[in-house]
Amino acid sequence: MPPTPPRIALVEDDPALRDRILVPGLRGYGFDCEALGSAAALADAMARGSFDIVILDVGLPDASGFELAQRLRRESNVGIVMLTGRNESADRIRGLNDGADAYLAKPVDLGELAATLHSLLRRLRPEAPMSGGGWRLDASGWCLVSPQDCRIALNDAERKVLALLMASPGAVVRRDDMVTALTDDIYDFDPHRLEVLVHRLRGKIADRTGEALPLRAVRGTGYVMLA
Repeated sequence: MPPTPPRIALVEDDPALRDRILVPGLRGYGFDCEALGSAAALADAMARGSFDIVILDVGLPDASGFELAQRLRRESNVGIVMLTGRNESADRIRGLNDGADAYLAKPVDLGELAATLHSLLRRLRPEAPMSGGGWRLDASGWCLVSPQDCRIALNDAERKVLALLMASPGAVVRRDDMVTALTDDIYDFDPHRLEVLVHRLRGKIADRTGEALPLRAVRGTGYVMLA
């Protein structure tokens, strides 16, 4: 059975930011994200079911995010990430002292937010040690792990491409097969998008790990992940 996606409650009263950017972005990184606009909506949602992590804005219409973080920490073991436009050092210290596990300022890079959530989940849901010291996907399939155990959060397209390549180390994976994994309509898919995705993925991994992914292009055919 595939692992259950982490459940995230996103408490943000800006509907455009919440519904158009953060929710689809987090779902694209493999999270089961529920959008909520107030502290009262969060209370109702938590009465219906549990969450792994709550992402809190500070300026909610019916409560202070700082006070809500304190209450959540007293009453539950849920992970708490504060995401707010208030980026003063005093606010950051207050948020962490009030029970937040992490404090991020807006505007936030979705990759950084996803990486923060995955890092927190590793503390909340300890994984069994993984064998091998090479490049690998973690148990959820949504993080790439480097030989030095550095983790990179992946979006849906990156995850699909890497899963295909890492399933056959040392073997050439055809471009057509990679495109098929990325789209339901291969005839409406610009093949240059695959090249751009691979280029950006290589850069992202090098920036965050200081290591080069052992991925090679095979002219006219596809790509190979070196064993």
